[in-house]
Amino acid sequence: MSDYIIENIQEFVDGLLPSLNLELVELQYRQEGEGWVLRLFIDGPDGIGIDQCTKVSREISFFLDVEDLIPHAFNLEVSSPGLERPLRKMADFKRFVGKKARVKLRHPMDGQKVFIGLIGDSDEHGFELLFEDGTQNRFLLDQIRKARLTL
Repeated sequence: MSDYIIENIQEFVDGLLPSLNLELVELQYRQEGEGWVLRLFIDGPDGIGIDQCTKVSREISFFLDVEDLIPHAFNLEVSSPGLERPLRKMADFKRFVGKKARVKLRHPMDGQKVFIGLIGDSDEHGFELLFEDGTQNRFLLDQIRKARLTL
């Protein structure tokens, strides 16, 4: 049931956000504590503000009221992904060139799974991470378990 809900919301959001010059970073629908939460993390080229979150929240609420997808009470949260934003697509790495990132690999590389450095050049397959000691490594997107901007 929750896969059906997520797929329908995802489809709606994929149509809505580009028209607002925004992107979906993450969509969560899960039970937390004693209730259900539908959480959307959105971002834009210049970051995100309360007005954008409010507008998206209203649009999602209207959509959910009309479609009646969720048969029980839930909380809707729309917010920014924050300063330590997840990086999931190659477009994310291209957008944040020069920013500091923490990358966790699926399998160790030279005995190490976690790397922290500045995002360097990228293409459709992978990106470079530049380290403080002046060295760099190239990573392919399919090697990455988790990546996020870091402070």
